[in-house]
Amino acid sequence: MKIGFIGLGTMGRNAAANVRRAGFDMVVHDLRAEAVAPLLAMGAEAGTDPADVLARSDVVVTMVFGPKEVAEVIRGSRGFLSGDPAGKVWIDMTTSSPFLMRDLAAEFETRGGRAVDAPVTGSVDAAIRGDMPMFVGGDDAVIERVRPVIEAMGQLRKVGAYGNGYVAKLVNNQLWKIHAAAIGEAMVTAKLAGLDPLTWWNVMKGGAADSFVLSHDVPSIFAGHYDPSFPIALCLKDLGLIKELMDAVGTTATLTEATHDRFREAGRRYGAGAGEMTVCKVIEDDAGIDLRVEGDWLKPWEVTRPA
Repeated sequence: MKIGFIGLGTMGRNAAANVRRAGFDMVVHDLRAEAVAPLLAMGAEAGTDPADVLARSDVVVTMVFGPKEVAEVIRGSRGFLSGDPAGKVWIDMTTSSPFLMRDLAAEFETRGGRAVDAPVTGSVDAAIRGDMPMFVGGDDAVIERVRPVIEAMGQLRKVGAYGNGYVAKLVNNQLWKIHAAAIGEAMVTAKLAGLDPLTWWNVMKGGAADSFVLSHDVPSIFAGHYDPSFPIALCLKDLGLIKELMDAVGTTATLTEATHDRFREAGRRYGAGAGEMTVCKVIEDDAGIDLRVEGDWLKPWEVTRPA
């Protein structure tokens, strides 16, 4: 199989690099030339636009910012539907709307292609290592056909029919964002009450309050960079999609809306490019305290891939 890859951002470029390392011939495309260059250095070919990438690939992977961008890849003047999708498999890893994506997949399949959704979770270090969990939806036979491509990037977790991957990703991020916001309140409360932040973190891990966010992301608060590899702009995009999903199914959204408000405040204060955990800095700054902890805290984007 020759693999196309469109969208070489923080997560996408590392996922694409792992596909190339697995030995697949590749054609890649991104709106930024500097994003394409590292893949070309690994032996990939450059595609001029989505239609060109599709024409030169058996399987094409997309991982772009959000719904607007992925719709352009499919329906744009040089999108997939301007070419011939017959016989091709499209794997989308974008965090997007399940409603839009089911429509786009139906249009792609009407033209003879097959679609698989595979949004990812974990941080950029998981993308670098190639072990990020992937919520994979679609026909079992099609998933098995592209399993080697998916497993080159991460862990395949089946979620049922096409579109369920987007649902799984959104509710995953819902819990992630709520917990991130709550961590700020807990850390500040603990320090103001006399509990050292590093001691607090060490005793929380492994207990009922533990989570990936607590174990993985609190060191970014200690370091003071708040993890800019996942910026507030993406958090707000995801929270908007989560709200859209909850409104559609009629779910009570009290905690999610409060979390969304906190992330909006972080964006207003620190900018859309600030790291995700600045949602905790809001509480920290309001309390007038500093949660920095001395130490050589690993930056997720500096993880090296195992040989």
